[in-house]
Amino acid sequence: MSLKLRDLIRQVRACKTAAEERAVIAKESAMIRTAIREEQEHYRHRNVAKLLFMHMLGYPTHFGQLECMKLVASPHFPEKRIGYLGMMLLLSEQADVLMLATNSLKNDLNSENRFISGLALCAIGNLATADMSRDLAPEVDKHLSSGKPYLRKKACLAMARCLTKCPDMAEDFVDRIVSLLNDRSHGVLITVVQLMTRVLVVDDEHRASEGDGADDESACRTAFLRLVPTLVKLLRNLLSMGYSPDHDVGGISDPFLQVQILTLLRLLGADDPRASDEMNDVLAQVATNTETAKNAGNAILYECVQTIMAVEGDDGLRVLAVNILGRFLLNRDNNIRYVALNTLARCVADGSRPSDGGMLPVGDDGGEGGSGGNTAASALQRHRTTVVDCLKDPDISIRQRALELIYHLVNPSNVEDLTAELLNYLVLCPREHRSDICTRVLRVVDSYGPDDRWRVDSLVTMLTIAGRECGTDVQSATAAYVGSSGPDVRAYASHRLLKAVRDDDGGQVGLLNVGVWCVGEYGDLLLEPYSYVPAPVASDGDDAVPDPVTVSFMALDPASVVSTVERVVRRHTCPEGVKQRALTCFVKLRERFAGRADEATLDRLTKLVEEHGGSHCLELQLRSVEYGALINATKGVSVRLPAADGAGGEEEDIFGVTSGGGGAGGTTPVGPEVVKAAREALARMPTVDVKLMQKRREERSGMMT
Repeated sequence: MSLKLRDLIRQVRACKTAAEERAVIAKESAMIRTAIREEQEHYRHRNVAKLLFMHMLGYPTHFGQLECMKLVASPHFPEKRIGYLGMMLLLSEQADVLMLATNSLKNDLNSENRFISGLALCAIGNLATADMSRDLAPEVDKHLSSGKPYLRKKACLAMARCLTKCPDMAEDFVDRIVSLLNDRSHGVLITVVQLMTRVLVVDDEHRASEGDGADDESACRTAFLRLVPTLVKLLRNLLSMGYSPDHDVGGISDPFLQVQILTLLRLLGADDPRASDEMNDVLAQVATNTETAKNAGNAILYECVQTIMAVEGDDGLRVLAVNILGRFLLNRDNNIRYVALNTLARCVADGSRPSDGGMLPVGDDGGEGGSGGNTAASALQRHRTTVVDCLKDPDISIRQRALELIYHLVNPSNVEDLTAELLNYLVLCPREHRSDICTRVLRVVDSYGPDDRWRVDSLVTMLTIAGRECGTDVQSATAAYVGSSGPDVRAYASHRLLKAVRDDDGGQVGLLNVGVWCVGEYGDLLLEPYSYVPAPVASDGDDAVPDPVTVSFMALDPASVVSTVERVVRRHTCPEGVKQRALTCFVKLRERFAGRADEATLDRLTKLVEEHGGSHCLELQLRSVEYGALINATKGVSVRLPAADGAGGEEEDIFGVTSGGGGAGGTTPVGPEVVKAAREALARMPTVDVKLMQKRREERSGMMT
């Protein structure tokens, strides 16, 4: 004999290991299978109840599906209740045996017992397939006009399922749905509004899949648009309703119904100026009169903001919505703050429509110029400080949402402040996020940077912080900005990068790549002192403006410059890419320091170039031999190579000039034209295609818009 449900629960709870629990479940499952084979009807409801418990624990219970069908067909309510519960939990709409329940469902829908009809409506709302929906929709429709609110609200939810499975039936039930909006029961009103919302969504999806014209409104939408004044009146009545113990939640009158109405208004007001105009006043009333002390009020305000942003409202209403989200950012609840950041970022990213003030492009810092100081864009900028403070939140999800929003807040007037905040956050953020942040900061710098000096300074700072994680696009852009700028910015960048390379421990590979390249290109500028006085910062108040701090760098001697780069190469952790750039740097410095450095430094550079002639890296070995040959050629000396056939015939030098003089592998003077060509080759050794970098910059700027 099988156990009672409470005895099975006790045995499972008494198990100390998973193996013991599996043994208990396996034994009981075997006894249930035996009872099913023997058709033990008086234990059927108990067995299904135990199968539900096993299903909650994650064990297979498919063998009891037919038992649920038999209980549903039972004339007794307790057995029907267990049967319907088992059917809704143990079966899915893909189950073949579900079709066997269609006749039982139809009979129960016509039952005089409202609770039995309610069970059938619940099952239809959860499991109805397309075929079942077509067969049972007329029976469900009868309950939409039932005199019992208990059945009307369940019928609305069941009809929502039927119309979801069969969208082509929606127009047949529009009139019935419209008439239910005058119901006095709040429970029925909630389900009716949910049904209308579902019909709109399903109808739009069905029309899109059928390829119907977007300009022609469907019959469902046309009928529902006529109800906008009724919905507005219903929402206004809820706002002005006094205390009602049946519907009050946290001091708010029926917040569930208010949220559902706002959701429906959002769908009806989208791309419809007339409907939007009818609901503007009530939306403003909801936004200003709803209390935020409890979660119920915050839920209504959030839905109200969603509706305001979706409908064709005026810009004053959008300002109100942005201010509500700004108050959410000050809330101590992280869930509310996350919702506010996510909504703001989505509203900004979605952009503006031509018919309204919109959120993009984001305006300046709330000034009175441009489009005016009372716009949604300026209202968003007024909450900029609060958004930036969210970057310091311990919750990583809050920081990520705030970071996403800050990217959209950047404009030419605040780019310096927000870029500084992004660079500060770059120090604290997880390493796996740094690469994406570097790419985004590069786009910001490209699009809104005030001048080349600031761009170079920001990118060098970013390389100093996250040179290990930044991509090649950041390194290339930094080199391009330095290469395309004037001599003053080049001198500043060279001194700044050399100092950063000297202070680095070898981990910031991106910084080393750019720094070594810049030293090789503009090493002669390091031999001169440099000073720069920043422009004074304008002050809006009466406070005295502090004098700008002069940025100055001392002149360096060639030996110290060479030592800094050599120290980078000598590290055992130095990557091959940095060594290759350093090799090019040495040969360039050899040319640029000629006449300004002593012979010891020049010989040292020559040795640094030639010491990679036996490197295991083919690229280093090849470049070392080539650069060594160029350096020797500038001295008027060429290296002879043996003849290709290995015989003692005519020899060829590395520049392809044949001559009968000199021994194999020896040296011989070269002509003046070779010396001139070698010097020009060392002087003109570009590593950056500025035109290509400019093209990539324009592409990144296009991604920001």
